[in-house]
Parts: sequence; structure tokens; C-alpha cells
Amino acid sequence: MSTDRVDMDFATFVRLVLDALEAAGVTYMIGGAVGVWAWGDVRTTRDVDLVVELPLESAMALSRELEKREMLVPIDVIVGLMIEHRGDLPINAIHLRTGYKAELFLLRPGDVYRATALSRRRLVDLGPGLGEVYVHSPEDIILYKLQYFALSQQPKHIHDVASILMAMAGQLEEVYIETWVERLGLVATWTEVQRQITLLGGSELP
Repeated sequence: MSTDRVDMDFATFVRLVLDALEAAGVTYMIGGAVGVWAWGDVRTTRDVDLVVELPLESAMALSRELEKREMLVPIDVIVGLMIEHRGDLPINAIHLRTGYKAELFLLRPGDVYRATALSRRRLVDLGPGLGEVYVHSPEDIILYKLQYFALSQQPKHIHDVASILMAMAGQLEEVYIETWVERLGLVATWTEVQRQITLLGGSELP
């Protein structure tokens, strides 16, 4: 796939990232705004968030595959983040020509929720330019959006949750959401997000 054009569209960039992951044999799933595309509204973004299961033996291959696609992520940076456990810091892969960014969040030992979410990933066709890709389940997108809202209070996360609730009405696993809301300490956040969605004219969890 050519990367000659500076005005590369965002979907093409996401496809480059996924091609690099697949070539390196790395298991992934898309989250964030792009993950919402599968289950709710499509909104513009310049970043793609992914969860990756990256064995140490695949780190060099990933670094090389990203470099082939004009994203320079040295192997020492990847390994450094793999052994750093003081925060959930992603591997940042920035496309040199466009500035588009992929944030690769690592599946770390002992992270039961992220492992559970990865086991529930869905293969979804996101249309021309992307095709079939692995994304978070709609329930897990909601749960991650609740975590992001709890940290940042950004209204975009409420909009994303509302769009999923409306588009997926009657199809969501309510018990799964409620179970992990409690386990992740998000009960108050979930109540507040549902309240704000109702005030905005949306709907609570069906």
C-alpha cells in the first residue's frame, strides 16, 4: 500500500497500523472513537486506540513492520514500555507524513478485565478502506468510555456511550456491563452518565 500522499485519509492510516500488527503476528482489538464506529456514531478523529497482546519475541517484528509504514518506534522504546508497570502507558506510533497516531495499549499480566475484553473482541466489517477488523465488543467500549469519562469528564465519552445505547438497544449484555461496572468501581460514574444521557434526550440502558 502506497504512503506517498501527505493527505492520506485516516482510514488508510488505520489500515496501515493493522497491516503492521498482522504482519508481526500481534493480536489486537480497536477501541476508542474508531471502535465506536462499529456500534454507534462515526465521529472524526486523528488517533486510533488499540489493545495489543504483544509477546516479547514479537516486539522486534512489530518495530520493523511499523517502520516500513513510516512509523518509527524503536525496539528499545517498545521493550521499555513492556517492562514498565507504573502506569498504563501506550506505545505511540505516529505517522511521519500525516501526524496520525496509533496508541497501542499492552495486555499486561494480571489485567483480568483487559484479558476478558480481548477474549470478547468482535470481527466487524467497517467498510471500504478498512474491511473486516477486530474491535471491542459494544459492552466493553461502554465500560472503557466510562473509565475515560471518570478520568477526564470529557462530554465526547457521554456522546459515544449514548450513541451505542441507542444503536444497540435490546442487544447489549446488561448483566456483563453491570458486573464490570461494579468490579471496576464505576457505579457512580455509570449512574451519572446515564443521568446526563437522559437529560440530553438519549436513553438509559434498555
